[in-house]
Amino acid sequence: MSRDVFDESEYERRVKQTKERLREERLDAIVVSDPANMNYLTGYDGWSFYVHQAVIVTPENDEPVWVGREMDANGARATAWLSEPNIRSYSDDHVHSPYDLHPMDYVAKVLEDLDVEDGRIGLEMDAAYFTAKSYTRLQQNLPAADFEDRTLLVNWVRVKKSERELEYMREAARISELAMRAGLETIEEGVPEYEAAAAIYEALITGTDAFGGDYPSIVPLMPAGDHTGTPHLTWTDRSFERGDPVIIELSGCRHRYHSPLARTTFVGEPPEAIAHTAEVVVEGLEAALDAAEPGVTCESVERVWRETIAKHDMEKEDRIGYSMGLGYPPDWGEHTASIRPGDETVLEEDMTFHMIPGIWLDDYGVEISETFHVTSDGAETLAEFPRKLFTT
Repeated sequence: MSRDVFDESEYERRVKQTKERLREERLDAIVVSDPANMNYLTGYDGWSFYVHQAVIVTPENDEPVWVGREMDANGARATAWLSEPNIRSYSDDHVHSPYDLHPMDYVAKVLEDLDVEDGRIGLEMDAAYFTAKSYTRLQQNLPAADFEDRTLLVNWVRVKKSERELEYMREAARISELAMRAGLETIEEGVPEYEAAAAIYEALITGTDAFGGDYPSIVPLMPAGDHTGTPHLTWTDRSFERGDPVIIELSGCRHRYHSPLARTTFVGEPPEAIAHTAEVVVEGLEAALDAAEPGVTCESVERVWRETIAKHDMEKEDRIGYSMGLGYPPDWGEHTASIRPGDETVLEEDMTFHMIPGIWLDDYGVEISETFHVTSDGAETLAEFPRKLFTT
């Protein structure tokens, strides 16, 4: 229940900040379709994002308005802090409709009820669950409206975390530690990859003696052998073999807040090249973490990493981190600040990042990552787990 997760005052503060952004950008409303942003503003938490749903915020309406499928309205009543008039639902014949109905037809009616049908309305045009048809149906229903892309408006409001949010991320880190340990202890020669995945999942959901876990926004990633040269593969039926490097990237989840963690292990005695690469990754990671503090830019943190690994004749073109925290599938990232060249975002206290400076080569890869919180004293890593190449 949202009232158990956060005080109503925290939701009110988030909505107030969002309204301030609307006024700054002279928007009459924003239609929020990213499930993480919907949760952030209302507390709504349900696996209903496979159908169209939205939260509408206007500068004038005291509360956001949740709009979803009729069968999910009770879920909104159970989890959101909203009063009854601000829970609106469309009938089931709008879902995969044979009658040329669409949920955005109903969203358009709600926008009319809010007197913004001819206003400037922000949309999350690049959100994962906002489709091209959603956009065209809104245009058809509200021809006088001026629709504008405001995909990241709420995401940027989310960048700085409250103490309660940080508490949940620290709890997620405890779960990440347990899940990583479970995976590492299961991986050995002859064990099927799916058994390691099962051990990780059990730990992710079981959690600690004090609290349980939730499903993460991204499944445990576990490329092995030749496949470690790419970061986003999962497990297979194949059994681990002697000579396999194995990457594990996972995250505990607590009330939808994450704390990702990545480590690399090796089945058998690792060759010098992989052992050396792991040492370089750790050296670069720790140098970048030491550089992360309020007032520096994302690109300056990345530069420290790049210059550190360049001493060993290594380079990495991809970003090495991103802002993250609250999330639903398919991602726990916030899609805002990235630790990469050209990102001049200034780090501020209470921002949180996943720093994942993996190095992926043609034959193998090494990932060792940390989630960190920007404090007045620098970077506080949330997990406590050895930074090294593991072996089995």
